[in-house]
Amino acid sequence: MSKVAERTVKNLDRAFNPRSVAVVGDKQALGYMWLRSLSSFKGNVYSVQIDPHELPGIAELGVENYRGLLGIPGPVDYVIAAVPRAVAPRIVEDCIKKGVGGVGFFTSGFAETNTEEGIRLQQEITDLASKAGLNLIGPNCVGLYNPRIGLRHTVAQAYGEEGSVGFIAQSGTHATLFSIVGHHHGIKISKSVSYGNAVVLDSTDFLDYMGADEETEVIGMYIEGVKDGKRFFDCLREVASRKPVLIWKGGETEAGARATASHTGALAESSVVWQAVIRQCGAIKVDNLDEMVDIIKALLYIKPATGTRVGLIAMSGGQSVVITDVFAKAGMEVPLLTESSYERLATFFSIIGGSYRNPFDISSAFLMVEDPVSNLTNMLDIMDKDPNIDSVVLELFPVIRPLTQDHETAEPILDTISVFNERSQKPLIIIVTAAYSDALAAETRDKLVKRGIPSFSNFERAAKTLRKLADYHQSRREQSWN
Repeated sequence: MSKVAERTVKNLDRAFNPRSVAVVGDKQALGYMWLRSLSSFKGNVYSVQIDPHELPGIAELGVENYRGLLGIPGPVDYVIAAVPRAVAPRIVEDCIKKGVGGVGFFTSGFAETNTEEGIRLQQEITDLASKAGLNLIGPNCVGLYNPRIGLRHTVAQAYGEEGSVGFIAQSGTHATLFSIVGHHHGIKISKSVSYGNAVVLDSTDFLDYMGADEETEVIGMYIEGVKDGKRFFDCLREVASRKPVLIWKGGETEAGARATASHTGALAESSVVWQAVIRQCGAIKVDNLDEMVDIIKALLYIKPATGTRVGLIAMSGGQSVVITDVFAKAGMEVPLLTESSYERLATFFSIIGGSYRNPFDISSAFLMVEDPVSNLTNMLDIMDKDPNIDSVVLELFPVIRPLTQDHETAEPILDTISVFNERSQKPLIIIVTAAYSDALAAETRDKLVKRGIPSFSNFERAAKTLRKLADYHQSRREQSWN
């Protein structure tokens, strides 16, 4: 890391881990969204507002208000600015005089509007902040999120717990959605940033920071464009050699490129160039939010894949055909097991209607026996011991009796899965298909998350994730050999 990058990392740490936050311009029209979000913050919260009509609402929230940033006693580590764009230069000047650690501008209407006034004001705040060395985040962003200390940008975000996933997004919506959706899948964030127009701090600065952050083990990024391609390439290659980095590139199509220009003012680069950069740096390319969530939870909770040969266990005959096609199309192999595995399987699995070649169709094994838990335990053990299998894939179908009507059986089934996951060295992929009840499927997924086991909602998402996981770990092994 360069000396410039080291200074940026050190300076940004004060903003990411503030002890005091000031919100400038929050108001009833916004639902006092910023002050309400900071009700969880473990530090001092101040309001800056001059409109007398807003003061009663701020007082009801129990937040002390000041007429100006400079009137706040003591240091301010992080400022959230939600002011009209014409006022933005004045706020930047006050932040510089106050010596704040960083300021995030929720304010929009700058260069992304392609108007003379918007471009002029953006250049003015850029020049002011750059000259003073002020960490200006945005504008046109939701800024920072640190759940450990309760620094949030919406009350829907979790807080009060430590995490290991860093998220860097040019889009505020994607930063917010990832934090909320990811939490439901067991993904806990260390720190997150939405950086909008990136007039002073760009994705590379935040990648430098996340790469050096000891709390952050995995990094996800949503990028629409970068200002310094070579610096980003060098940074990505260095960080990705130590931590998994996932990149979701916005604006890959011609229409998408136009959209990024009006969204954050970013200039979109060739998708071919981006694919080459991601591949050469050892990062992981993802195409949407679902894929970002799926692969990150796989990296966190699923054991490293050592190959592409899968053992499939489905809950019906039709599903066994479909799951085989889906995983094969994703580039996974569905091999036959060894003869010794089939000999062992024949000792207990001889029910009419069942199949045990690979995939296993075990619906009959669940519906027509008194002890489905024992059957599942034996099948998983066979897959675990078979040398032809690298990863085990199990479909759960919550409409089947043992997983729904008989709760005394349902928990032991989940216990069996938990024991296998802890004992086996092979990756275990769970797919919870909704069948006739989305609610039961969601309940089952939540139970698995509490046990530290991620699941997938359909075959396609699971297969694509496992293939990317296998490719990533194979690439890491090749790099270590070289």
